Amino acid sequence: MAEFTLELNEDQKQVRDWLHGFAADVIRPAASEWDEREETPWPVIQEAAKVGIYSLDFYAQQFFDPTGLGIPVAMEELFWGDAGIALSIVGTGLAAVGVLANGTEEQIGTWIPQMYGDANDVKLAAFCSSEPDAGSDVASMRTRAVYDAATDEWVLNGTKTWATNGGIANVHVVVAVVDAELGSKGHASFIVPPGTPGLSQGQKFKKHGIRASHTAEVVLEDVRVPGHCLLGGKEKLDERLARARERAKSGGERVKNAAMATFEASRPAVGAMAVGTARAAYEVALDYAKTRTQFGRPIIDNQGIAFQLADMRTRIDAARLLVWRASWMATTNKPFTSAEGSMSKLYASETAKQVTAQAVQILGGNGFTREYPVERMHRDAAIYTIFEGTSEIQRLVIARTLSGMPIR
Repeated sequence: MAEFTLELNEDQKQVRDWLHGFAADVIRPAASEWDEREETPWPVIQEAAKVGIYSLDFYAQQFFDPTGLGIPVAMEELFWGDAGIALSIVGTGLAAVGVLANGTEEQIGTWIPQMYGDANDVKLAAFCSSEPDAGSDVASMRTRAVYDAATDEWVLNGTKTWATNGGIANVHVVVAVVDAELGSKGHASFIVPPGTPGLSQGQKFKKHGIRASHTAEVVLEDVRVPGHCLLGGKEKLDERLARARERAKSGGERVKNAAMATFEASRPAVGAMAVGTARAAYEVALDYAKTRTQFGRPIIDNQGIAFQLADMRTRIDAARLLVWRASWMATTNKPFTSAEGSMSKLYASETAKQVTAQAVQILGGNGFTREYPVERMHRDAAIYTIFEGTSEIQRLVIARTLSGMPIR
């Protein structure tokens, strides 16, 4: 078992510095343009693929880092560059995590490579869970998957929303209801292969922030997928549903939910994204405060500014430590007995919102213009307290875990 340390090893430092260089030299110069265009930054994704950042091998290396710090370090540096472009680069990873969390070894080996393609033919993947009437309330999901035993196919019908890369992805991972009576325990995840009839893109959303990342509805109309596209396989699903039915009658062990398994695995990574955005805004504000003069002296000489920067840096470092702790615990198979994953996501996302708002305030009128990046960072930061579990849901998870009570 890897020992916990706050010191990155040499390999981790090299990866961090490499990613930082890519973020500074490739992502940041393109950030304003793609934010204004509100389009997927294909040239930047292709550059990431050429140097090996957008690839299965790279994410596998970070994912299997024995300290657990590979993914959070990578996320922080890329999102330090720009949140919208970075999400376009890493958005496929959520679908990949969905397969890793619920799929068989054969499914992992078959589908995850198809999610990325290669440097000459870049592909994307989308994880489709949220619905118009079922965001945080996953038990209200309406997308249905019905098994057709005659053809060994699953038939999917419904509409998904807020899907990163939705409709433009090569591979879609779709969470659907297979047993409505079991609520969220009656869900399963399915691979929808490229070119499958019946899957189409619905509305593409024009967003407040992360505008370089494609977000859209995914419409499923009699989408038929082969039986082997059920993640985990039918035998495992039948066993899980049987346990859930038994538990519904008499109580007992908790049964894993397909969507929640994905979100639990990704929450510290989202926290790391938020840390990257917060750090970027803090650095802009610090540099500005050192060089901006008012009343004959740099504004950082004023306690009102200096104390804000001190608080900003303290919150960022505390958020990073929570993210690193949760990531280390997940990798070393230590249970989240106090909802440490949700803690990291909650604190880091709230930190990003607060720090970017303070950065805008420190820059004053300049911070409110698009001539300076903190305006964009402030818009981007708003998403962290919303997607993959709102701050309210994180608090609910933490409170339930600490109390053992069904708090509502």
